[in-house]
Order: sequence, then C-alpha cells, then structure tokens
Amino acid sequence: MKVELFIPCFIDQVYPDTAFNTIKVLEKLGCKVKYNPNQTCCGQPAFNSGFWDEAKAVGQKFLDDFNGHDYIVSPSGSCTGMVKNYYSDLFTNAISHNKCRSIQNSIHEFSEFLVNVLKVENIEAKLEGKAVYHDSCGALRECRIKAEPRRLLANVEGLELIEMQDQEVCCGFGGTFAIKFEAISTAMAEQKVNNALAAGANYIISTDMSCLMHLQGYISRNELPIKIMHIADVLASGW
Repeated sequence: MKVELFIPCFIDQVYPDTAFNTIKVLEKLGCKVKYNPNQTCCGQPAFNSGFWDEAKAVGQKFLDDFNGHDYIVSPSGSCTGMVKNYYSDLFTNAISHNKCRSIQNSIHEFSEFLVNVLKVENIEAKLEGKAVYHDSCGALRECRIKAEPRRLLANVEGLELIEMQDQEVCCGFGGTFAIKFEAISTAMAEQKVNNALAAGANYIISTDMSCLMHLQGYISRNELPIKIMHIADVLASGW
C-alpha cells in the first residue's frame, strides 16, 4: 500500500524522531511511504486566528503537495481534523474544490489509519510501565478518534493502560490560546498532569505532539516524575 506522509510543524521542528518512528511502524506493516520534503503547514494557526486568506494560501500549497490518490497519514489528530473539517470553508466553489474533496477523503490520523484501514491492533511493541492516554481535542472532537489508540496501546507488552479523572478535558494548549490566556492554559495543564500522577501513571501518551509539548513544559518546570510519549514512539518501542 502506498502512503503519503504529512508531518506537522511541531513534529518537524521539535520532535523529528516521532516522524521517523511513524515511518518505522508504517513500513513494518508493509506500507510504501512517500515523503514530499516541500510540504509545510496545513494552515491551522492562521485559520484559527481568523486570517483565512493567509490560511487559504498555505492550504493551497498543502493541496498541491499531495497527489490526492494515495492515503495520506499524519501523526496528528489536530492537523488531520483541520484538513478534513475546515478545508471545506476555504475551498468550496474554488478551483481546487475537487482536489480538496479528494484530499479530505484520503487523509487519516496515524492510529486511526492503523486500526481502521490496515486492520492492525498489535504492532508487537514493548514498553514497561503505567500510562494514561490523553484525548486531544483534535483527535477526539474533530476526528472522533477514541477507541483506536486505546486498542493499540492495550496490545503493547508490559504497558498497563489506566484511565484518569476528567479524561476528556482539554490540556490547555489550544495553539494561540496558550499565549493569549497563559494563566488559564497553565492551570489546565496542571490539572491534567496532576490527574495523571494521581492515577499512578509513568507516561502520558497522546496522538498530538502539540498537547504533549505543552504538558512537558509544565512537567519540566516542576520536575515531576512523569514522561510524555507520542503514540508513534510507543508503538516503535521494543522491536
């Protein structure tokens, strides 16, 4: 199966190992992965800030960078949700309308692609410890992804997946929200991390590196005994 890879800005610039682990898992499962190095952003930051003309320009480049025929896989529920749900606002009745619809039907978040398209739930990964799964707003609310990552994590040897209080509450990142409302954003991160610690977790795992980066900032500043991991990094562990 041919797969085009879309790597979000946060992963490209700050967590490249997660991108390589995404490829590692996909190739293990028999996918032929293609990466276009000319790709950039999906346009979500500009779109969410109200700069729709700028977002459309970035979005048009996104449409041009992918062929629209093969599956597109991204290790981000947030960016996947942007393309699937909001490109319609940018490109309805535009010249790129048909290409947009094709891309929207082709793009999948990483964990959802593994479970629902490849029909795989056990990657033979290994990781010792207890973990909570953080439902990112992008994955849960934009892409309706809830069971898929949990099924994958349940099959990681040595990993005990536990639930925490206020499981589906936002971590407080929200892109520019974390900048405009720093105090609220920090308090939400504090609540999320404290709930994970109270559950006895060693790891906070999610589909979205932006959420995890936000939580890592709070964890590092307070020197707390818990780690963050992207689900692609977990599934690439131990083999």
